[in-house]
Amino acid sequence: MTAPSSPNLPFQDSARHPTRPSPRDARADSPWLRRWSGGPAPRFTLVCLPHAGGTAGFYRPWAALTPPEVELLAVQYPGREDRLEDPGAADMGELVRAVADALQPLLDRPYALFGHSMGSAVAWELTHELAGRRAPGPRRLFASGRVAPGTAVTGQLHRQSDDVLSSELARLGGTSREILDDPGLRSLVLTAVRHDYRIIETYRPADRPPLSCPLHVLTGSADPELGEERSRDRAGGWADLTTARTEVRVFPGDHFYLTPRRREVVATVLRRLDPSLTTGGAHTWPSTP
Repeated sequence: MTAPSSPNLPFQDSARHPTRPSPRDARADSPWLRRWSGGPAPRFTLVCLPHAGGTAGFYRPWAALTPPEVELLAVQYPGREDRLEDPGAADMGELVRAVADALQPLLDRPYALFGHSMGSAVAWELTHELAGRRAPGPRRLFASGRVAPGTAVTGQLHRQSDDVLSSELARLGGTSREILDDPGLRSLVLTAVRHDYRIIETYRPADRPPLSCPLHVLTGSADPELGEERSRDRAGGWADLTTARTEVRVFPGDHFYLTPRRREVVATVLRRLDPSLTTGGAHTWPSTP
C-alpha cells in the first residue's frame, strides 16, 4: 500500500539563522524571489521552487556550481525566514498566481523551472498559469521527488499533531534531529510545513492540455514517496503531461537525494538547459564549499 504522498521538508539550517538577504541577493521588486547567482549579462534563467516547508535558501548552495551565464532565482514562499510575518496563500491557485506575478516581468531570456517535491507541482501549475497569460514558456521543466499532479496519493497530515508531523519529517530525512528536538525551532518549522502540506494535500489539479516543453523527472533510488509500485515507473505519470520528450534520471539516495548529489544534479540541469554550459567553455567557477 502506498503511503500518502507528502510534499516535504522544512527550513534546514536556515531555521537557525533566519537572516534577511542582502540587497544583491534579493530581487528588490518582489519578496517572492531571491537571486543567488548570475553574471552581468546572463543568457539563461533557472527558477527553483522549494518543497513544502522549504525556503529559497535551500537552493543557495547551487550558486557555487552555476556559471555566470545562468541567473539562479529561487522562490521564497511566505511564512518563513524573512517572510515570517507574511500571510500564507489560501490554496495552490493563489500561490501560483502570486509567483507568476513576480516572475512574469523577468522572463526576458530563455528559462527553465526546477521544482522539488511540492515545488514540482507548483512548477507545473506555474507553467500553465504563464501560458494562460501568453507569457513565454519554460525551455524545460525539471520535476524532482514527486509523481505527476493528479496521480499522488494525498493524505491529511496537515491536520495531524506536531508529533505526527515530526515523525513524517524524520521518515523523509533532511531535517536534522537537532531541529526536531528543539521546541522553539520545531514549532517554527512545523508552522510552515503544516501550511504547505495543507496546500498540497487539498490540491486537486484541473484537466489541462499537455505542455509542449520537455520534462525531466529526477528522483532518488530509495525515495519513500514513490512507493514500491512506482519503482518500475520512475516517470510517475509525468510523460502524459507533455507532447515533448520526457527523460528520467535516477540518483542514489532518498527523498532528499539532491543534497548529497548536488553537483551531479546541477550538472544534469545545466547540461539539459544548454550543453555549452558544462562542456569545456571558457568560464570557470568555484567548487561547492
